[in-house]
Amino acid sequence: MIHFDRVSKRYHRAGQDGLRGVTLTVSQGELVFITGHSGAGKTTLLRLIPVLERPSGGRLIVAGVDLNRLPRRRIPLLRQRIGVTFQDHRLLHDRTVFDNVALPLNIAGLPSRERARRVRAALDKVGLLRKEKALPITLSGGEQQRVGIARAVVNRPPVVLADEPTGNLDPKLSTEIMQIFTSFQQQIGTTIIIATHDLALVERLGHRMVTLHQGELVGDQPARGAD
Repeated sequence: MIHFDRVSKRYHRAGQDGLRGVTLTVSQGELVFITGHSGAGKTTLLRLIPVLERPSGGRLIVAGVDLNRLPRRRIPLLRQRIGVTFQDHRLLHDRTVFDNVALPLNIAGLPSRERARRVRAALDKVGLLRKEKALPITLSGGEQQRVGIARAVVNRPPVVLADEPTGNLDPKLSTEIMQIFTSFQQQIGTTIIIATHDLALVERLGHRMVTLHQGELVGDQPARGAD
């Protein structure tokens, strides 16, 4: 599904490497945590997958597409297959919860009836169906994060990326958010990559854990029970 082959990312203005020679394969339907200290390269790795940035070296393949050869005009089509959720939610505060979640479907041009059905199904999965008419500012931090997750999965993308989705949440909410991701992976077969610094939570959940340090891959712990 996703293959990094000796991928590097050099930030010339800052004079530093975001990634250095990373080789990593994530299989279809797998849930993988990317861990490491602040500045280890977790966010850089995620941003390369939907071509928010381009690698400086190496080869990156997503769903059979070599991103080094992907023309600029085809990047929007690739991004429609990748859901992304951010630590800071990035919700539109002048739009309702329903309208925020519907954004990817509007871009894809789905009919209004199908949009409504999918939005409500996504909100139901994250436990926010009753909040569809609310504005994001009226929601708690955990609820806003759930809206972001619903928006990321509403168009049923084969890949979902999450950058520090529990960074500002207490342990109980963090566990609930991770359980939402786990349910999508198990029930739908979505490939999910989550960047997080919460090692205790990751170890408790028992999924595959990849560790970065100063842009290099230094650890790859398989899921408990995996061969």
